[in-house]
Amino acid sequence: MGIDKARYVWRKLTERQRGDLLEWRKLRGYPWHSPQHQDSHHIHFHVSAACYEHKPHIGYTVERMEQFCDLLLGVPENDSREYIVAWCILPNHYHLLVATQRVKDFLGKLGRLHGRTSYNWNHEQNTRGRKVWHNAVERAIRSEAHYWATINYIHHNPVHHGYVTKWEEWPFSSASDHLKNLGRAFVLASWRNYPILDYGKGWDAPEL
Repeated sequence: MGIDKARYVWRKLTERQRGDLLEWRKLRGYPWHSPQHQDSHHIHFHVSAACYEHKPHIGYTVERMEQFCDLLLGVPENDSREYIVAWCILPNHYHLLVATQRVKDFLGKLGRLHGRTSYNWNHEQNTRGRKVWHNAVERAIRSEAHYWATINYIHHNPVHHGYVTKWEEWPFSSASDHLKNLGRAFVLASWRNYPILDYGKGWDAPEL
């Protein structure tokens, strides 16, 4: 069903939109004409992490939000086998769609990032010993439909939590690049064909 929906989306695109999509997919090493297929190793994961007691430690200042974006996006460390497909950072939690064949190693890198930021932020605020992070959890992407619904969920998160009314209004996510690279028509079709429905219910912040 996911492949049929992808073909439906493809037929709705203009020639220019198709060219832009193919170029975007080639740059990321994806199959040219369909959403990326998942193999038995589950190379895509939805990774989420929250601040302890859901307090907005990331969003203490705009400058901290910006700095954390740079740090988080640098976690793959130029590893060609590991990259972030989509991301969103909110004041008290974040979401990533990660491509990796070593998810435990990736989570270890996040743990070290959490340790460094906890130390630095507590030093800045004179709150030594304060617990800043709760944990990071991963969920394997199971299908093409799950892949695209996860991208929609991540980019919709600031709207879901009431920070903005449109994806592109939130500066701390990949939504603007997603819209630019794939085109608004494709993204709207993806939103219709891969709805988020109850995605995240029961575990997204503040429940995470």
